[in-house]
Amino acid sequence: MSQYFDLGDDTLWNPSNGASRMFQRQIAFFEAELELPSGIGPMENDECQITPDTFETFVNALLTQHRKGSHTIWLALSEGFTATVLVLAQRAAVKVDWAHLEAAPEGPLQDVQVSTVAGMSTHAEGAAWAASLHEKTRELGRHMPR
Repeated sequence: MSQYFDLGDDTLWNPSNGASRMFQRQIAFFEAELELPSGIGPMENDECQITPDTFETFVNALLTQHRKGSHTIWLALSEGFTATVLVLAQRAAVKVDWAHLEAAPEGPLQDVQVSTVAGMSTHAEGAAWAASLHEKTRELGRHMPR
């Protein structure tokens, strides 16, 4: 069995039920964290619709939050979800402002990690951060069935 994440009549992703359930639970978590709807509708009869404008806002807010974080564990836990969302965003032709994201993050750091040995962690350099996320997204996209 599998489920469908659709944009109109176009299927963006057709994961197994287990992968879909995990992704949907992560969606709920990040909607609460960002205080924004994702634009990914409820799963009904093994299908859900994605609302493009709402999804675009969510994607860019998720990336902004991900860019501001520097806690190693938080980044590791959120990276797979973020890459999955980016694959869907690419397939949905969502605009991502990479130039803005590659710049130094604006505002206070979030989810920082402080070590007694190394001190406070810092942000990755913008181009390196973006290149790493692009590569993870490309790799994941090769394994996400439509």
